[in-house]
Amino acid sequence: MENYEYSEGTQSLHEKIHQVISEVGKVVVGQEYMINRLLVGLFTNGHVLLEGVPGLAKTLTVNTLARVIQSDFQRIQFTPDLLPADLIGTMIYNQKFGEFEVKKGPIFANLILADEINRSPAKVQAALLEAMQERQVTIGETTFKLDKPFLVLATQNPVDQEGTYPLPEAQVDRFMLKIFIDYPKREAELEVMRRMSNLAFNSEVRQLLTKQDIFDIRDAINQVSISESLEKYIIELVFATRFPKEFGLDQLSEYIQFGASPRASINLNRASKAIAFLDGRDYVLPEDIKEVAYDVFNHRILLNYEAEADGISSKFIIETILNKIEISH
Repeated sequence: MENYEYSEGTQSLHEKIHQVISEVGKVVVGQEYMINRLLVGLFTNGHVLLEGVPGLAKTLTVNTLARVIQSDFQRIQFTPDLLPADLIGTMIYNQKFGEFEVKKGPIFANLILADEINRSPAKVQAALLEAMQERQVTIGETTFKLDKPFLVLATQNPVDQEGTYPLPEAQVDRFMLKIFIDYPKREAELEVMRRMSNLAFNSEVRQLLTKQDIFDIRDAINQVSISESLEKYIIELVFATRFPKEFGLDQLSEYIQFGASPRASINLNRASKAIAFLDGRDYVLPEDIKEVAYDVFNHRILLNYEAEADGISSKFIIETILNKIEISH
């Protein structure tokens, strides 16, 4: 904390963040990385997409985090028969007054857990993603602003492809981060088994973070400084995904169909500031950028069939770019 020239107020925010992490840790074991990235999204106003096989506590983690924050939370289970009106709401006829009135849907909350988002047709996904981008919803002829903060945490299951509707790349781009959740380590899974096998296990958590705390943390993250050389480094990383040949990465150009969009540079900047803040610093290090580069680029680099045929993953592409691009002073 000695790096800070900030007030005691900022230190108390850090203490609250540590309390939140330990409170969520009372219920969720061995998912520190996922919790960290969910907080990055929450504190930088960015939506998060979680992908992993069933049973990795994706839903449990989001649920628990939502209960620690004093905010409205809605869990929406996406199914093939879900309609856009089930999500955003609709106009209903009030017989008593003889007129139509708005019935708001579950989207009118601060934290939305869109569970298995790829289980619903494109119309429903489009309705959600429009709300994510515009942070407003139109029902009938009336447009409603969504309450702040508004954050969508979506999960998708990569295993069951039958009966799923993959999200188009342009829509996936609206997620700030895409997180791949892996199996827990042995020790963590042993602890999970012991904890969850206990039928008397209490999953209650305390509410620790107010909406105002979230806005204060956002203001503090906004004050985190990033040098001009690191800003240029972010741009170079993004451009390397679009024009790999210009950076001596001829091999990658065979595999990349589309590079990262301008949202990548914006989100990489924001996310690296949040990582620095969560680490107790008021300035960004190159390591902060490299740490979140995977989460920001994961879903923004579109690979072609050659990549699939040769077993090339987006992770390999990002790793190669990070190893090649240097920071110019």
